[in-house]
Amino acid sequence: MDLAFLKTLYERPGPYASVYADLTRTTEDAAKAAELRWRALRAELEDQNTPKATVRAIARTIEEELAMRRSEGIVVFAADGEVVYSERLTHPPRVTRATLAPLPDVLPYLTERGEQFAHLVAVVDRRGGAIDCVGADGRHEHIDVRGDEEYPIRKVKAGDWNQSRYQRSSENTWKLNAKKVAHEIDRAADRCRAEAVVIAGDVRARNAVLEEVSESVLEHTVEADKNTGIDDPELDDELNRLLKLKTAERVMTVAERFDRELANGERAVSGLPATTQALRHGQVETLLLMDDTDSDDQLWIGPDPIQVAATAEELREEFGITDPRAERADAALVRAAAATDSELVVVPPNDQAPDHPVGAVLRYTTTPV
Repeated sequence: MDLAFLKTLYERPGPYASVYADLTRTTEDAAKAAELRWRALRAELEDQNTPKATVRAIARTIEEELAMRRSEGIVVFAADGEVVYSERLTHPPRVTRATLAPLPDVLPYLTERGEQFAHLVAVVDRRGGAIDCVGADGRHEHIDVRGDEEYPIRKVKAGDWNQSRYQRSSENTWKLNAKKVAHEIDRAADRCRAEAVVIAGDVRARNAVLEEVSESVLEHTVEADKNTGIDDPELDDELNRLLKLKTAERVMTVAERFDRELANGERAVSGLPATTQALRHGQVETLLLMDDTDSDDQLWIGPDPIQVAATAEELREEFGITDPRAERADAALVRAAAATDSELVVVPPNDQAPDHPVGAVLRYTTTPV
């Protein structure tokens, strides 16, 4: 997971209020229930002595969401009387809580957000197609493709005197249109660097397009047996299934590399102290964190993101920090990872206690490998 989008979040001195609010409305008194859930979260902020201006800023954002009914949940990070970052959710957050701390409580949000893969969805027919492409940064591009050839599109009925000629002409028309659609899919996939592609629509047109797309696109493509519009919820389900598979593959690939490097005593470290030290020195290529939003592990931090250590004494000795602050370990590690352009992989929990709840794959070691 690329954490670059979080960098601006850490520009405030803090403290940060973090709110994960459930705004679902599934019963007759749903609006009232959602309002009561928000009041409870607001009371939690006030009990933690959150600055009044910051509470008001969060309240404006959430109360607007409640009034407009635009989401089933929302994540809000605020500091210094302003909402610094917020995101609507299509479902209630897995964790609902409100906290005040030196750093934003981002791990539950990052776990909800998941890996962001650039992806492309195309729905094709015999006249052309519609393409939606979304980059890893969330930028969206829509392309409507109209084939150059429009006649004849349909084959004639059996028994017509010119049946074979028109059938050949129809098939040639489909192929020409499919070639144009495939060309646009290749170009769009290249622009947004799509790592997941779903192609749906008319089965004959779909097959013709699949014959024409490039090998680099085809290796990322799944075929959806749906002759539907590009906004169909079932097509979204197919895309989400593919993206979940891509996420699982990504986690497995990084975890296997981590285990291999650690076993060989090479470019990997495990455990909170070693991982923290590697982040502090800019060595971390990929940070691995177990999905444990209830962890009570703590680290000590200074104002700069790389000022993070297992003990307050380490910060005093290495950076001369006179007032180190205790913070959630995951929040401190993610801030340091974002600042040093490290990637993050959130490892899902399993039934057994993890051997390495915190670890890192390194860019380099301090001794020759």
